[in-house]
Amino acid sequence: MPNKTTSFPIAGRWSLHSYYTLSPYAPDGSGRILAAGADLDAGTGEVLVLSGSGEVLDRFGAHPLQTSFFHTGWWQTWSADGQSVYYQAGSLREPQIARHDLGTGDEVRMDGDMEGAPKDGPILSGLLGMLYAAGYGDNRYKPDAAPVPFQARDRHGIFSYDLDRGASHLALSIEQILDQHPDRDRIAKSDAEIRGRLGGQEGVTLMAYCVRWSPDGSRLLFYFGNHCTVAQRGEPRLAYIMTADRDLSNVQLALDLSYGRPGVHWSWQPDNNRLIGYGPDPDDETRLCAAEVDQDGAGYRKISAHASGGHISASPTDDDLIVTDEGTNTGGAVVFLSRRTGAETHRAELPKFLGDHEPPGRNERRVCHHPVFNPAADVVLCNTLPGRDAVLAEVPAPGSR
Repeated sequence: MPNKTTSFPIAGRWSLHSYYTLSPYAPDGSGRILAAGADLDAGTGEVLVLSGSGEVLDRFGAHPLQTSFFHTGWWQTWSADGQSVYYQAGSLREPQIARHDLGTGDEVRMDGDMEGAPKDGPILSGLLGMLYAAGYGDNRYKPDAAPVPFQARDRHGIFSYDLDRGASHLALSIEQILDQHPDRDRIAKSDAEIRGRLGGQEGVTLMAYCVRWSPDGSRLLFYFGNHCTVAQRGEPRLAYIMTADRDLSNVQLALDLSYGRPGVHWSWQPDNNRLIGYGPDPDDETRLCAAEVDQDGAGYRKISAHASGGHISASPTDDDLIVTDEGTNTGGAVVFLSRRTGAETHRAELPKFLGDHEPPGRNERRVCHHPVFNPAADVVLCNTLPGRDAVLAEVPAPGSR
């Protein structure tokens, strides 16, 4: 395996790609890379289109920074033909979705939120502002910052946004998900316990979030639960991985990571059926392991004892090759695993934070590496933090030349 990591510093910009579940590489084979860059002095962030060598080809969409930018940028996503880019505009409290035509510079905008766009059809998404109001990013519970009150379960959930028609609607509410949920009676008991302690208007801070599309766009997964509420509320951690057809029919529970069962970072594998992430180790369910499960909840299997809880995904060309990331006392690393043996095969140490320890929350002093394979699977693109500004870097994959 070549050991040379290629970095793409962008002058005056704290830069990153959006997320490990979204390919930043243009779907037209042009080699372009989609990123976002923050001007820390001006307090703004913009979308960047880069050449394969890191040259800035286009920039647009600058607007004020918010906490979430330092994790996922503006969730910038290629259109299916590579001629347009979707991205988050607005704010966490008043989000907007924008579609920017790279040829003309024209934009279409509408009120709404997104964590990536499907290959075609309406965008489906929860409200990112709900996560941050619950305490994600700063460990502070801020119900007044939520776009919709948490307990108004008939008013938030998975929304559908059609930019061509300028139309949106709540396609699957928290109330509807809960009504058909196999664990609804246990959740109701938790609701009652919280009401008894915190008051009659309270309950579990349920939400739907982390919509992730299968590679062929036929199905999606989403999380249902409370994810990250602050310890002072005394809520049990609830995290259910749900899958559904693209019209939100055929909702199934793929994985239960609630009431003490550990797990994190689940997404689709290239076969459009299996999911991959970190879940309970079958040998000791209090521990994490790298694992996979079919979209309907069948076939849960341990892949590796690797237990970082990092951002894990499978190569699109080599079923044996898995990539993930981890934090260390001095920085971070991108780690390659063998599905066949579960063993670590290669690693690349990368700078992850500034200072002598990793600061909590989402801020300019730390990054998540978020490794994502390019289409040929000979490199993974990562976020790094070698100095004041974050820098994109490509790490060669095992077997590449």
